[in-house]
Amino acid sequence: MVNKEFPKGFLWGTAAAAAQYEGAAQMDGRGLSIWDVFANTPGQILDGSNPSIADDFYHTYKEDIRRMKEIGIQSFRFSFAWSRVFPEGKGAINQKGLDFYKRLVEELLKNDIVPNATLYHWDLPYELERLGGWLNRDCVQWFGDYAELMIRTFGGQIPLWATVNEPIATYVGYALGGFAPGRKLEKFGRQANHNLLLSHGEAVRRFREIAPKDAKVGIVIDIWNHWPLRPDHAEDQALALRENEKTYRSYLNPIFNGKYTDYLLDYMEKNDCMPDIRPGDLEAIHQPLDFFGLNCYNRVLDCADAAVDIRSAGGNYLDNGSELYPKAIYDAIHILNDEFKIGIPIYITENGTSNCNEAVVDGKVHDQQRIEYVRSFLEWIKKAIDEGADIRGYYLWSFLDNWEWSAGYTSRFGLTHVDYETQQRIFKDSAYFYQEVIRQNKLLETL
Repeated sequence: MVNKEFPKGFLWGTAAAAAQYEGAAQMDGRGLSIWDVFANTPGQILDGSNPSIADDFYHTYKEDIRRMKEIGIQSFRFSFAWSRVFPEGKGAINQKGLDFYKRLVEELLKNDIVPNATLYHWDLPYELERLGGWLNRDCVQWFGDYAELMIRTFGGQIPLWATVNEPIATYVGYALGGFAPGRKLEKFGRQANHNLLLSHGEAVRRFREIAPKDAKVGIVIDIWNHWPLRPDHAEDQALALRENEKTYRSYLNPIFNGKYTDYLLDYMEKNDCMPDIRPGDLEAIHQPLDFFGLNCYNRVLDCADAAVDIRSAGGNYLDNGSELYPKAIYDAIHILNDEFKIGIPIYITENGTSNCNEAVVDGKVHDQQRIEYVRSFLEWIKKAIDEGADIRGYYLWSFLDNWEWSAGYTSRFGLTHVDYETQQRIFKDSAYFYQEVIRQNKLLETL
């Protein structure tokens, strides 16, 4: 008989980001973030919305945490809003902002929910962007000072810390313009990448100096592995290789191998986007971590011929248009363990899907495709565990529908439906499915 139980102590959670949940964007002394400004620039957000209210978690956190406990959530992964603590990114501390996070952490602990904190989830204080943002090497000091304050304040209460969530988003914001701050130059993207990794290294250094011995620090990186649509097609192979080198491998290599690959260095040289890399930089980035946070939602199929329909390769597609390819997470785990030999525990820090035909009908929300998605990914995670992978927990994105960056309010990822006009919450069918998975600590077929 196949063992469907997850390891004892496996941590079941949900994940969120401050900018997507909190709202209260300019309340109690919080400064603007780059996303506040970007969202209020016409044409940047799909539905023209902004995160000024979002889920109003700043005011509803106690009730939302109670609902988490009702479902059985064991850990909540959240981020601090840097500009709520340092309205200008540095200098004067906003005590009201710091006090909010004290209340939040205390409420989680009171409900036996393990806090898992991310220092940076994309929302750079706007006043720092005015000074150059991640293009300004001073960001290493800015981020280090901010990280030190949070670690000193919460180090004894929060056992799991991530320095940065998905550094690729910073690249997108500086090179492609699709995310805040909306810059559009490859050289900017590569420099922002390097400076962000340096800042990660500085935060880890300070963590080792001041955090309690039982607190753990890591980084969260998303792996959307690129595959050639036509495996025997040289141009498709080359495209997939280039995209992987430019995305997640541009972070994994300096963090775990202490270098940028010759491939990436050659690419940056030829495309005039080589960042300012100084002696000692890669040593500062390449530091031992306690865990790796893996975000994985899907794979990417690359085709050099734009006229070819990606779906021509077949596959199982959800009604939201995305492919259901749960083996993506198994492949990502093997990339980490087999290719990079990271040698540390992995937490699946984000996984989920959106817009699963989930209209509210008679006070209920049926989202069967989300259940199918989550169950199929858990099956591949369990397979990796059974084969020896050290995976300590799973965080579903997300507990609440939320403000989904450039997609605004059009993309619903939650276990809980949110009426953004009234802030009413309704558990979806997937919440009850997840509740039962957590209760039994095992892989389930269905509700």
